[in-house]
Amino acid sequence: MIDPHGGKLVNRMRSEEDVSDLQKVELDQREASDLELLGYGGYSPLEGFMCRNDYEHVLEEMRLESGIVWSLPITLSSDEKLNGEVALSHGGKALGILEVEEVFEWDKEREAAFVYGTTNMEHPGVRYTMGRKKHLLGGKVRVFSVTPWDHPYMPRQTRDIIEKKGWKSVVAFQTRNAIHRAHEYVQKCALEMCDGLMVQPLVGEKKQGDLPSETILKSYEIAIDRYYNRDRVLLAVLPAAMRYAGPREAIFHAIVRKNYGATHFIVGRDHAGVGSFYGPYDAQKIFDSFSREELGIAPLCFENAFYCRACGSMATEKTCGHEKSERIELSGTMVRKNLSEGRDVPKEVMRREVVDLLKEYYSDREKV
Repeated sequence: MIDPHGGKLVNRMRSEEDVSDLQKVELDQREASDLELLGYGGYSPLEGFMCRNDYEHVLEEMRLESGIVWSLPITLSSDEKLNGEVALSHGGKALGILEVEEVFEWDKEREAAFVYGTTNMEHPGVRYTMGRKKHLLGGKVRVFSVTPWDHPYMPRQTRDIIEKKGWKSVVAFQTRNAIHRAHEYVQKCALEMCDGLMVQPLVGEKKQGDLPSETILKSYEIAIDRYYNRDRVLLAVLPAAMRYAGPREAIFHAIVRKNYGATHFIVGRDHAGVGSFYGPYDAQKIFDSFSREELGIAPLCFENAFYCRACGSMATEKTCGHEKSERIELSGTMVRKNLSEGRDVPKEVMRREVVDLLKEYYSDREKV
């Protein structure tokens, strides 16, 4: 079994405590997701929200102060300078406690420039950053309430399953879309090289227009049941929020999947991208900035997959030399656009059962 990032799986889960006498901070959806993942070790080696030194090192070097690779800031914002122990809640429900070690102000534009490579307000991550509160609170957390899922969502759960199955190598796949044939193609290619495949849709907060997590999960349940070797696939979830940070988020996604027990991580075209803010393969190139030893998880990089009419199969430019006119390009964006506008999706792009599922979703949405 691969070691967690930093060598130890963090556990900040605790029994519920009385927080009625504590100062309180209401978390937004992303912060609540981050708190959960801090609690059960998804963000190992982090034990809480970042203090200034870790925060600055992550922005400038993509490393914690200790030198361990970490590419995205995990922070909690507040309008007030608080101290001591602070109760953390979301939607009025107490989720945990922050042991405040440090309070510091931050430059929002500077963070956006480092993390997203832009300060353009058209970027959803920049808009989120600019709308946050004035101060950042750093310190360890104690977590006593999380959102349960029907699929494994804690690292100890997936690690137990991997161990019981006897898998020595596990390739993880990150997605925020329903499965299409390009996804299926790269997953099965990767599975030829590894003992098991862990499909782990991101089920935290996403931008407007993305499919709901329940629909994405159902699409994978259908596909795995009918078109995969079910004994070699683990369908789990990652309750993190989507940040759309492109290359930096690709590193982040890989590290977190390492904590869940993956030894390899699929990086496709425009991983965690949005609009035209990143080059199509920037998220693959960033892995060259780190050694295999310090990351501890190996990226499996795939070029853009398409259906080639002349080949009669899925392919990439590495395997197909036919003219571009023979290609049917695949993307989650194209699928969403077609179905939301009432147009069909070719069978070469998506399994018919999944198309039917998405048609039902869009039809129900129109009735609301």
